[in-house]
Amino acid sequence: MDNATDRLHGEDGARVTSPVAQRIRELIVDGSLPAGARVAEAAIAERLGVSRTPVRNALPALAIQGLLEPRGRRGYAVRGFSVQETFQATELRCVLEGYAAHQIAQEPVEPKLLDELRDCLGEGDRIFKKGFLVKEDEERYARMNQRFHEAIVRGAGNPLLAELIERVYALPFVAPGVVAFNRIPPEEIYPILMSGQHQHHAIVDAIHAGQPDVAEMLMRGHSAPARRSLGIDRPEEEIVQL
Repeated sequence: MDNATDRLHGEDGARVTSPVAQRIRELIVDGSLPAGARVAEAAIAERLGVSRTPVRNALPALAIQGLLEPRGRRGYAVRGFSVQETFQATELRCVLEGYAAHQIAQEPVEPKLLDELRDCLGEGDRIFKKGFLVKEDEERYARMNQRFHEAIVRGAGNPLLAELIERVYALPFVAPGVVAFNRIPPEEIYPILMSGQHQHHAIVDAIHAGQPDVAEMLMRGHSAPARRSLGIDRPEEEIVQL
């Protein structure tokens, strides 16, 4: 189980929410790096004003998220994607994570797992406490959300489930560590993500109370704020070119 979860990280353990990965993601989301564009390590490093090492670690992590695809020998290119595809994958992700939450809640929850989930809740509450979000909150929220969902998947103790979820995470904008503040106006992103945070609390309460059906239902419904935060809540939309 841990091996599957570990592969959600880049080379040398680089998380998909690293600052450099986040900055490259922004270039992709805002169209500065369009679909099909080759992502050269040296050029990106120069553009961001960083060394090549963090870029080298970030690129495979972004490929795991589905934002990049292999191109040539050790190279990557920006991947185009269908909103329909991402909409359906987000639904599937939450169905699978709902099953994970159901499995956890069927048995007395391990104190270590409960502590980890509550730590995520506390971090989220601190982010939202000021009543609005700023650009700097994007990485903090993404990191917290990734930790929360990974803990749910890991807590189920089901290697096959972890493998299936990992495959779904590989589609563009489906992994819980992906947040794109510039796709939604700032005044709209706060209530969307705050709704997701309320759901996090309710999911943990259901798990702690030993209510597997409730935990699963809440986790399945968690797809709505995830989609809305990325502007993909209408499956009939046409192709989005990044």
